[in-house]
Amino acid sequence: MIRQEEIALVIDAQQETFLKQDSGFLRDALPKIPIADSFASIITGIRRCGKSTLLLQLLRKDYQEAVYLNFDDIRLAGFEVTDLGRLHREIEQRGVNVLFFDEIQIVIGWERYVNQLLREGYKVFITGSNASMLSTELGTHLTGRHLSMELFPFSYSEFIRFKSLDSGEDAVMAYLKSGGIAEYIKTGIPLILNTLVDDILMKDIAVRHSVRDINSLRQLTAFLITNIGNLVSASKLVGMFDIKSPATFLEYFSFLKDAYLLDFIPLFNHSLKVQARNPKKVYVMDMRLYTENAVSTSDNTGRRLENLIFLHLRQQYKHIFYYKDRGECDFIAMKKNEVKEAIQVCLSINDENFDREYNGLLEAMQYLDLKEGYIITLNQQDTFEKDGRVIRMLPAHVYLMSPA
Repeated sequence: MIRQEEIALVIDAQQETFLKQDSGFLRDALPKIPIADSFASIITGIRRCGKSTLLLQLLRKDYQEAVYLNFDDIRLAGFEVTDLGRLHREIEQRGVNVLFFDEIQIVIGWERYVNQLLREGYKVFITGSNASMLSTELGTHLTGRHLSMELFPFSYSEFIRFKSLDSGEDAVMAYLKSGGIAEYIKTGIPLILNTLVDDILMKDIAVRHSVRDINSLRQLTAFLITNIGNLVSASKLVGMFDIKSPATFLEYFSFLKDAYLLDFIPLFNHSLKVQARNPKKVYVMDMRLYTENAVSTSDNTGRRLENLIFLHLRQQYKHIFYYKDRGECDFIAMKKNEVKEAIQVCLSINDENFDREYNGLLEAMQYLDLKEGYIITLNQQDTFEKDGRVIRMLPAHVYLMSPA
């Protein structure tokens, strides 16, 4: 139990620190924050991607007075659902109707309280570092009363603006090296990212899901990060890292995805059973996290470029697949049950790999009845036409700057 006086002191201390912060680099996501009366605005994303900064930018832009409270604070350790009543009295006393809550999912039963706030006419903005906020918890008590968006680390276009770089091959290579976590880009201190991964594994996964074998989770995470762009299957990993059950692997995959550390894309197939039976391709959600955590002596630039293109697509599409039949295609992107893009990624096209990359993409386009597809390379450009279908080979920097 936490006394109201203690809650007030934490709010005051956090508010002072929060409002003193530099608003920072204006994010492309700022005008996209979903806002409507009687709806909670939910922003989720990996830790350190800038969610709190985005709230500060929103506050200074549209809301001059608001109560800000980050529940991931040692002074609020042990905060329980019964403490929400004392928090509510404190909010009422302050006479403010705009509320910014960071990491409120730590508090069991938080969604009932938010529902009450909405009924009482408060405007509520919530951030969290776990995607399950958008499903289980919200679906239970905030059905139809929340608007959600995801925030990611800097996109390529944000990165080059932040760094004042000209778009081009050198900028792509710099982005591959630095990633999009603002704190790391500013400081260049690797410990920031090592701490980030540790926080995700401990706070967002181990504590939240009562994972006891932390060592196995760490080993699996390093293995998956090392294998970006490759197929992974729970059944084929059984026995590794002292994990003996495919179900445990699948649980860990889900936890890592929910925490926005890794993502897994399925085979494109109209049958969900077929998707579930087949291996998934794994990608890391920031490129510097690969550099700092991969257990590999290889530069792996080709896979890293593929991962970078995935991140670009992931900021636009929730549903991304890979295609595999006679040939293979790296990405099939869908929106509202409609296939929008088919994309092949290859660091450099040459005589040895052209047929494989071209034919794999063309096969996917024919199967999906797409008129246009892309081969993304580091620095090559060309156009191919066959049977009314157009394949455009583009340098990564051109594709990454194309409008969504």
